[in-house]
Amino acid sequence: MKSKNAVLDFKGVALLIILCASWGFNQVAIKVAISSVPPVLQAGIRSIGATILVLIWMKLRHIPVLAKDNTLWWGIVIGLLFSVEFILIYWGLDFTNASRAVIFLNTSPFIVALGAQRFIPGEKLKRIQVLGLCLAFIGIIVAFNESLNLPTKQMLIGDIMLILAAVFWGATTVVIKASPLALIAPSKTLLYQLGVSALFLPFFSVAYGEPGIVNISPLVMGSLFYQIVWIAFITYIAWFWLISNYAVSRLASFTFLTPIFGVIAGAVFLNEQITLYLVCALVLVGTGIYLVNRR
Repeated sequence: MKSKNAVLDFKGVALLIILCASWGFNQVAIKVAISSVPPVLQAGIRSIGATILVLIWMKLRHIPVLAKDNTLWWGIVIGLLFSVEFILIYWGLDFTNASRAVIFLNTSPFIVALGAQRFIPGEKLKRIQVLGLCLAFIGIIVAFNESLNLPTKQMLIGDIMLILAAVFWGATTVVIKASPLALIAPSKTLLYQLGVSALFLPFFSVAYGEPGIVNISPLVMGSLFYQIVWIAFITYIAWFWLISNYAVSRLASFTFLTPIFGVIAGAVFLNEQITLYLVCALVLVGTGIYLVNRR
């Protein structure tokens, strides 16, 4: 087995920062296309395109897709959880700001930490991690306080959807860690999530009555390309490379950068206002993510 680097070198740090920045910008990419491609349909198109790319990748890497590893039903479960998560993400972004969405969505590590206590043997929260959970919870309250005091409840609805999306994301991670899925190739686990959602989301879009693609422009095409090729395929392949070459505990500590990049991207590209409430929530949640991921 290839040994993992205990310390992140420059190459690892640089790649990790690029990934966190990319994931932070993803909410902006989704939001700019929502007026032209309805939320659930957009998520479905993303899953269909990424499924094809992952299948090609697995073929080139000689990773068996149909191996009898007793993970099919577990794969369907995480695929459905993934589908609901992305319905909530894309719908939520139709109501709230991208800069707020990235903060709420990245509370998923706290769901994982709590779920691992119950379902993964040997997982115990340390005091520093409990402190991280408390800080993040306070951050969520601060952010919700802002949306509760607005004249309309539209942003509050979006905020709630993104929190629920984080719950489903965290639940997906716990199921993967606590099931036979933890023993198979990460690309096959990703394929389960993308493949099931590629089937489920377009049907849900039709059933819900979404109007279909309203307009195609270079901006919309760029957004879809970014989501499908860069985010759902390249960044995840890069992440798999990182976790195979470096200690996961070292990598996880950097994930607090994602909401920071997301808030900056929302302000720069969508002219979203960075309020004092948002800054406080970002600091609290970002610090909480860092502490929860410490080992």
